[in-house]
Amino acid sequence: MTSLFELLKTRRSIRKYLPQPVEKDKIIQITNAAVMSPASKRSNPWEFIVVEDRQMLVSLSECRSHSSQMLTDSPLGIVVTADKTKSDVWLEDASIAAIIMQLQAQDLGLGSCWIQVYGREKNENLTAEEYIRELLNIPEQFGVLCILSIGYPAEARKPFETEKLAINKIHFNTF
Repeated sequence: MTSLFELLKTRRSIRKYLPQPVEKDKIIQITNAAVMSPASKRSNPWEFIVVEDRQMLVSLSECRSHSSQMLTDSPLGIVVTADKTKSDVWLEDASIAAIIMQLQAQDLGLGSCWIQVYGREKNENLTAEEYIRELLNIPEQFGVLCILSIGYPAEARKPFETEKLAINKIHFNTF
């Protein structure tokens, strides 16, 4: 069994995937992990849209002018949304759920990458969030935080080297 520290050390952003679908049982395990994630006052504002359809993944890859193109070759995308009327900290709740999905994917031998949507633009007239909301028929009260691309890695990334960690960022008792 992999320790959490080892999982964190080896989880890296993967942007290239093998042309192999992610098995349904693994998708269920990833999404079940997300709905177990903590949320403020147990409001559970997050909702997730699992996308396996190739054409929809290509359309989603166009949500930004750059940094989202990996979805064209990804076998799986998970759009992370949250009901803004359920929680004033929906961004935090959705972020926690997203990283839990990334860690669960890593534990299952999959790679993933976070594609930021919230606060990003598709073009000068349309935000990435508006584009995705329209594309996937997401109700207006839902914020779109990110898309996770997930698949079997077609690239290798070295684990973090513990001796190179920025431990100078850790303070005890005072800054």
